[in-house]
Amino acid sequence: MTISLCVIVKDEATTLGRTLESAEAVVDEIIVVDTGSTDDTMAIAQAHGAKVHAIGWSQDFAAARNASLRYATGDWVLVLDADEVLQPEAAQALRRLDQGQPLGDIPAQAILAVTLFRLEVGAPQAPYTLITRFFRRQPEISFSRPYHETVDDSIAALQAQAPHWQVVSLADVALHHTGYAPEVVAQRGKFDRARTIMEQYLAQHPDDGYLLNKLAALYIEADNPVAALPLLDRALAQPESVLDPITRYELHYHRALAQRQTNLDQASQDYKAALTQPVPPMLKLGAWVNFGSLQKAQGELLDAIELFQQAIAVDPNLAVAHFNLGAAQRARGYLDEAIAAYRQAIALQPDYPEAHQNLGVALFKLGRLPEALQSFRQAVQLYDRSDPAYAASLRQGIRGLGIPPAMLAQAHLA
Repeated sequence: MTISLCVIVKDEATTLGRTLESAEAVVDEIIVVDTGSTDDTMAIAQAHGAKVHAIGWSQDFAAARNASLRYATGDWVLVLDADEVLQPEAAQALRRLDQGQPLGDIPAQAILAVTLFRLEVGAPQAPYTLITRFFRRQPEISFSRPYHETVDDSIAALQAQAPHWQVVSLADVALHHTGYAPEVVAQRGKFDRARTIMEQYLAQHPDDGYLLNKLAALYIEADNPVAALPLLDRALAQPESVLDPITRYELHYHRALAQRQTNLDQASQDYKAALTQPVPPMLKLGAWVNFGSLQKAQGELLDAIELFQQAIAVDPNLAVAHFNLGAAQRARGYLDEAIAAYRQAIALQPDYPEAHQNLGVALFKLGRLPEALQSFRQAVQLYDRSDPAYAASLRQGIRGLGIPPAMLAQAHLA
């Protein structure tokens, strides 16, 4: 059997090569549909052996995706964005499935589609998403919705007609995605484009809970919770049977985020409702961490610690969970435990200025001045790159701690 890789692009010269390289060893053909590039995107695609097709842009990502499916000839389709990288272990798992080997205890011939965990590099709300990106090439399977397009509706309809078909998930993270990092969203004007497309669609489909959720999430990222809340309330007012568990989880999670500064009781209820949803634990990491932060702010330190520990149990490499655990332990006065947690966060993410700063505070409180100054210096250096004004303020604050001037001078903090 064979695999077709399908990618839609527009001005993706900086990332497309890496995307194609991550998959080209396990696919049999590469289909690239270009929607109006003016850079070297098409040349890069051709250099990787892709079959390149140009189409007009209609403000509809599903239409462009479906165009790419029409050009594919493989038995299976792998869909990637031009800012995603397929991880080697996942690539090999998909190739084994293509060769007829089972996934776990499910035979290959029963599998219709595979959902993949995607790491959202730098995303502010949640570190992982679960998306359907590998499926049999069948005419019944197509993308719907003009933004945050998915094949899930068509796959569910096909399963209803033929119940023997199964959708399975790879257990490990399969994709790394950089497109939702705040600096990328700002640089490429993604916010305005996404808002416009989703608002136009919702004007015609006002009860689409899936896109109500996605548009609300966009407003929350833009620090506009007032615009997000009516959308979330409208979606959650629908019968539970209308919404899939992941969408319902995200709706409660996003409504909690939208109310975490104005209605703490309701935010707590929504975090709890999100965490009861039957979704994979990796998708709950954002709720555990943010609910823990809310509990800490309310003085419920033991509850906060339990939530951070639950997140760490699911993903031991989540630096922000270790950092928050350290903050909660420090608030309890457990400085040794706080220091251990901060150090673990730094081991996982060395360029984490808040962790270096808070580690310095904990060490200072224990009288361990040389170590504290080393941490403070690292924090200042990191802030100098990202926020020079805060770096200057922090340097001034350190000078006010009563540390001997000679020690400050030796640490380059005088």
